Amino acid sequence: MKLDMLRPLYEREGPYASAYLDTDRAVEQGGDQVELRWKALSEQLADTDKPTLAVMEKLFTDVNAAAPGRAAFAAGGEILYTEALAEPPRRATARWSPLPHVMPLLAQRGENVPHVRVIIDHLGADVVTVGPGAPRRTSVQVQDWPHQKTAQGGWSQRHYENNVEETWARNARAVAEAVDEEVRRIGAVLVVVAGDPQSRPLLVEKLGKEASDRLVVVDHGSRATGSDPFPFNQDVESAIDSWLEGRRTELLERYQEGSTKELAVSGLSAVACALREGRVDTVLMVDRPDSDALVWIGPEGGQLAAEREEMQEWGVAEPRQDRADAALARAISATDAELWFVPELDAPGEIAAVLRF
Repeated sequence: MKLDMLRPLYEREGPYASAYLDTDRAVEQGGDQVELRWKALSEQLADTDKPTLAVMEKLFTDVNAAAPGRAAFAAGGEILYTEALAEPPRRATARWSPLPHVMPLLAQRGENVPHVRVIIDHLGADVVTVGPGAPRRTSVQVQDWPHQKTAQGGWSQRHYENNVEETWARNARAVAEAVDEEVRRIGAVLVVVAGDPQSRPLLVEKLGKEASDRLVVVDHGSRATGSDPFPFNQDVESAIDSWLEGRRTELLERYQEGSTKELAVSGLSAVACALREGRVDTVLMVDRPDSDALVWIGPEGGQLAAEREEMQEWGVAEPRQDRADAALARAISATDAELWFVPELDAPGEIAAVLRF
C-alpha cells in the first residue's frame, strides 16, 4: 500500500498522541461505555499536553464520530489525522511518542485496492468507484428507447431491431467512457463487470486498453429493483482477494530473485539503510503487534538507523529513539515506497525490501 495519506501527519513536529479505541455505540448505554473506555485509555497518555488530550477526548466521545472503532493522531492541541475502523481495534492502545503509532491502523485496514464496480444492462449501468475517500456512485444512461426487441414481424421488424441494437451499443459506449475515466482518475487496478449477459460483451468490446487490462467479468449482479446485492459483492471481494494474492506472490518472487542480484535487502538495519538512501520500492513485513524493536531517528522522514552512530554520521546531532514500525511508516511515506504485509517471510526480523536500484 501507498502511504501518501499520512504525509500531512508528519508535517507537524511531535511528540504525537496516538490512540485506538472501541467507539461502538450500537448497544444500550453505548455512549457511556465509550466514555469509560476513553477514560481508562487516556491514563496511558498522562504525559500528553492538556490541549492535545482535550481534543482527543472530544473526538472519541463525539456521537458524530461513532464507528466500530477509531484511530486518531494529534499534536499541538490539534487532531492531525483520524480514521474510522470497520471493526473495533485489535487492542486499545495509546502512546505519547516522537512519531505517530500508525502501524496498527495500517495492519488492521489492510490493502486499499482501488477498483471500479460496474453492473450493466441495456439501459445503462451503475458504476461504483472505490478509491481514496468515500465510494463514488454514478448511473450512466444515454437513451432508453427502443431497448427491447420484439417478435412482431412485418416489414419494419428488422429496422426496429437495428434501432434497438444501436441503443444498446450507444449505452455501452457511454458506460465504457465513464469507466475509462474512473480508471484513469483513481489509478484503478481492477474493473469488475456484472449484469445482463448480452450487455457485458458490448461493454467489454468498447473499454479502453487500460480498463481492459484490469477487467474481471463475474456472473452475479443485476440492476433490477429489489435484486440482492450480496452475490455481486461476494464476487467483487473474491476478485480483490485474487488480485492481492497475486500481487503478494509477485513481490515475494521479486524479493527472492532480487536477493541474488543485489536488488533486495533483509533485516531491519539493511532496510533502514536502503530507505535512508531512497532505494526502496516496497517494504515487505510480517505484522507483529507485539514487536518492541527500536531505531534511531532524525527530524526528516527518511532519517532512521538501527544504531545511534549511523544517524550522527548522517548529520543528526541528537537522534531520538522510537518504535521501528513507526519510523518505517514515516520513511515509506516520505520516500514514496510501498508497504505490503505478508503472512510469512524468510528474513531476519521478518522484514525485507525490494529495491528500485
